[in-house]
Amino acid sequence: MKSQNLAKIAFIGGSGLYEIEEVSDIKEIDILTPFGKPSDKITLCSIERQRCAFLPRHGKGHIYTPSELNQRANMFALKSIGVEQIVAFTACGSLKEELKPKDFVIPDQIFDRTKNRVNTFFSNGIVAHISFADPFCGDLRQVIYESAKELDITTHLGGVYVCIEGPQFSTKAESEENRRAGFSVVGMTAIPEAKLAREAEMCYANISMITDFDCWKAGEEVTNEGVLEYMKSNILNAKKLIKKIAPKLAERKISCSCREALKTSLMTAPSKMLASPNYKNLALLLDKYVKN
Repeated sequence: MKSQNLAKIAFIGGSGLYEIEEVSDIKEIDILTPFGKPSDKITLCSIERQRCAFLPRHGKGHIYTPSELNQRANMFALKSIGVEQIVAFTACGSLKEELKPKDFVIPDQIFDRTKNRVNTFFSNGIVAHISFADPFCGDLRQVIYESAKELDITTHLGGVYVCIEGPQFSTKAESEENRRAGFSVVGMTAIPEAKLAREAEMCYANISMITDFDCWKAGEEVTNEGVLEYMKSNILNAKKLIKKIAPKLAERKISCSCREALKTSLMTAPSKMLASPNYKNLALLLDKYVKN
């Protein structure tokens, strides 16, 4: 499977994000990856004269739970069309008083509490141990933060995103434990998305759009009705932010370590990798290190 170079910038989130005014050259593409089909068709379009890709994480109409997402297919599909930078929008609960519904948070750390998810491309005779100490691209985060400030969107730079399995919201005991640990926001989708993006050598940043106070704050416990109400406001701001950052990301010179995450991470000898039945599935990621 070879890269098609159709878009270098991708946005992931709910399907409502994609209804942006002043887009052009809209095209949907259906991609089959070695890991199956992604959540839905990928939408290609031009925003501020920049070619971008959109992927509805839960499928159009929100038909997949966080645990059902085929994240390997999602990330591999984006890589296969030439994506280099991913901005991922997620609805999150706040674990801190100062992080309020309708605020945006751009976390710099993540804590994985998921239990039942495949979180790597590498197996069946091919082993890689990527560096994940800093799970989000710092350069990409800074571009997003500066753009959000220009739009007067209340945005917090830094914080810890704790990813839970879901689809149920937290218990009060879990919420209080996450607060004691010092976590900032709680969500259900950034893992394994961030890990797979790093393995695929794509810059990845998360924008946590706060919809609630989880269930720790008395009188403001999370409900679907409340989440949906705040999401309307968050989506409007997300659309403004997408239009603002698209040209900046197109101009950004990628000099971070994300693009070479596998360079020192592959543990398996090249001859063994080539002999693995999984090599043909991963050639898109591996050929530049094994065959060049």
